[in-house]
Amino acid sequence: MSAMEGSATDTLTRPAVLILLGPPGAGKGTQARLLEARFGLVQLSTGDLLRAAVAAGTEAGKAAQAVMEAGGLVPDSVVLEILRDRLAQPDTRAGVILDGFPRTAGQAEALDALLSAQGLGIGAVISMEVDDAAMVARVAGRYSCASCGEGYHETFKLPRQSGVCDQCGGTAFKHRADDNAETVQARLSAYHAQTAPLIAYYAGRGVLQTVDGMAAIDAIAAELGAIVQTVTA
Repeated sequence: MSAMEGSATDTLTRPAVLILLGPPGAGKGTQARLLEARFGLVQLSTGDLLRAAVAAGTEAGKAAQAVMEAGGLVPDSVVLEILRDRLAQPDTRAGVILDGFPRTAGQAEALDALLSAQGLGIGAVISMEVDDAAMVARVAGRYSCASCGEGYHETFKLPRQSGVCDQCGGTAFKHRADDNAETVQARLSAYHAQTAPLIAYYAGRGVLQTVDGMAAIDAIAAELGAIVQTVTA
């Protein structure tokens, strides 16, 4: 079976708590969805957690809403409380993939304490390693159909008929304003600066693993799946 097909038939022996690291465009979202489908894991992104807590009107959600409406950054303590509430929900029983948290070594330490209090631990922190020059080419070459949103790439995925969308037959295409070489390079530089302390922190804890983020989607999915099975055995 192709790794991309995904199957919920793989059962984990114990809960998996995973953290995926990688710069914008590395494919974290794609790989997280494949892991969700294969192992029944739940991807938890900070933004989604905050929005859900606000919509649900929880105490932590109300606190977050007040801060966001005032234009401030939601404190780590509130984010951790929202995460704690979410981990208590039954759909996370198989485990979770954390996306966007932690971002600093201090947040990582606080997360360790939260998980420990719940009898959990981080199975693996997986860094999707990329080649910056290749990433600039990968992201800067993206464009999409203006009608249906189907994605294309100037090098890797052109429409079968030049200038005509494969999905809807549309002839208008668009580039995201921030998908240009300068912006992508700036995002990569910011990512490396922000993530370096986390890489060192988790390497010191012995839970850091790396995968080649430039490999084919199936190959990355297979490697991530093997890691998940190893840390939950």
